[in-house]
Amino acid sequence: MPESSNTTATYSTATQIAAKLIRRESITPEDGGCQNYIESLLAPLGFVRTGVDAGGIINSIYTRTGELKGRLAFAGHTDVVPTGPLEDWPHPPFDAVIEDGPDGKLLHGRGAQDMKGGVAMMLAAFLRAKAEGLELPGDVVLAIVSDEEAAGDFGARFLVEKHPDLFDDIRYAIGEFGGFTLYVGNRRFYPIQVAEKHLCWLKATVRGSGGHGSIPVRGGAMARLSELLRKIDQHRLPVHVTPVARLMFKTMASSLAGLNGLILRQLLNPLLTNRVLNLLGDRGRLFDPLLHNTVSATILHGSEKINVIPSEISVELDGRLLPGYQPDDLIGELRQIIGNHVELELLRHDSGPTEPDMGLFDTLAGILREADPNGIPVPLLLTGATDARFFSQLGIQTYGFLPMPLPEDFNFIQTAHAADERIPIDAVEFGANAIYKVLERF
Repeated sequence: MPESSNTTATYSTATQIAAKLIRRESITPEDGGCQNYIESLLAPLGFVRTGVDAGGIINSIYTRTGELKGRLAFAGHTDVVPTGPLEDWPHPPFDAVIEDGPDGKLLHGRGAQDMKGGVAMMLAAFLRAKAEGLELPGDVVLAIVSDEEAAGDFGARFLVEKHPDLFDDIRYAIGEFGGFTLYVGNRRFYPIQVAEKHLCWLKATVRGSGGHGSIPVRGGAMARLSELLRKIDQHRLPVHVTPVARLMFKTMASSLAGLNGLILRQLLNPLLTNRVLNLLGDRGRLFDPLLHNTVSATILHGSEKINVIPSEISVELDGRLLPGYQPDDLIGELRQIIGNHVELELLRHDSGPTEPDMGLFDTLAGILREADPNGIPVPLLLTGATDARFFSQLGIQTYGFLPMPLPEDFNFIQTAHAADERIPIDAVEFGANAIYKVLERF
């Protein structure tokens, strides 16, 4: 039977904090009381909160000494995506139910993975540092925003553009998403996020004859839309092997014996990449966007009446660029597939650094090797976008480092925004300990 909410006191500090954050309903851009709760934990540790109001959306910077500068930053967000239909959830999404799963106890609830569980790891590490009298060799800055899930314009982007002085003297930051386990062959890898793909949203518009719904139109805008979507669905954009992807796959291939290592190494040969991705099945689908610029059709705009055949239809495309590529590159590659009769408009482009600063990677990798001698740390290029893209404008290298040993059949990426979002409580404890080690060694 699920355990009642008041039993979380029997679990680790990190799990308790995660559960209390989940119970504070904070769908973007609502705060739900998360900031006040976090301040109640950090104020006794000597952290001073600076609240930044971005048009009614409150973000907070916590500094250990009260001086608005530091050598190491931690970045997180307490806003979460909507829950979707409640009937899809086995437990109410904001009840933070803990129950037994096939691989141990699980904490259920919206934000358990993205990213209240991660924020809880950070806060638990700070509390432990205080309890154990750990002397930190520099300031620690914690940035908690409430707008990450809505593109970050009133969260990290607002802080970076309007209050860059809050981040003076910071070179490295710890944030989402990397550190979860990835199984390939018979080996367990810990991808540490060092880079991410860049946002590049497009709108594609097709036109054709319109009219009354009672008189069918052949070859009109709807037919052209169908052709456009079919081409996007059936054709990959060209292969590109970026430095981070090359390092990631070379490291993984060298750790795999025999045929598995040989096959994985062929991903780095553009002439064979797509063929190997097809052979790899589910793993191939995971690796595919690390080696291509991509677009996904997400939003349609057509007729607003059932009896009107539209003469113009638009589809919004969620485009993602590999580091080092620009919107014109994506548009040019897309043109080779869809032709010139489709109008393409750039809606938004959030850029990021071409290559990462790897100066802290070995420290983080060493922490993981000690925590799990059988695990292999590798650099990760994330297919999604995080607040790291904004902090990079200030010269800050963010490492996605929320270490979580997960069951082999636990798909972290697909579960994060889904119904029944959940996280093993052992993983929360593991991550809190790893982040404590970062404080200890930085």
